[in-house]
Amino acid sequence: MAAWYGWILTLHLFCAIVFVGAVAFEVLILEGLTPAFAPAQMHVIEEVVQKRARRLMPFFVALLFLSGFALFSMRCPDFECVNTQFGIMLLTKVALAFGVLAVFMNAMWAGLHGRMDPCRFRITHRIVLGMMVAIVFLAKAMFYL
Repeated sequence: MAAWYGWILTLHLFCAIVFVGAVAFEVLILEGLTPAFAPAQMHVIEEVVQKRARRLMPFFVALLFLSGFALFSMRCPDFECVNTQFGIMLLTKVALAFGVLAVFMNAMWAGLHGRMDPCRFRITHRIVLGMMVAIVFLAKAMFYL
């Protein structure tokens, strides 16, 4: 399985880039467009982005979690690393990832049931982006701190 580690890590990083990038785009770019467009136009833009995200993101999130599980099992077999600084950061990262998943699934549910208003959209994406920034920080800190 160790021979696959590099491939799985690359897949994991690619999926993370897509997911974090999409959320960062929505928070940092899309929200900044609001003053430049009429509310009706902005609503159409947000709907188109949300529709595209609902089609693509479940695939990338599923691959992200599957590759994350594989990497965890390779780096910390039988949870042997949990009593180390590396393990504590890894478990914190995993907890944040499940937090992101919970918020993501809640947002998907709200969108499918017509309960994703613009305010909830912004707050959800800001929370997810903050958690993702923490995950990315921990991903690097695990190996360098």
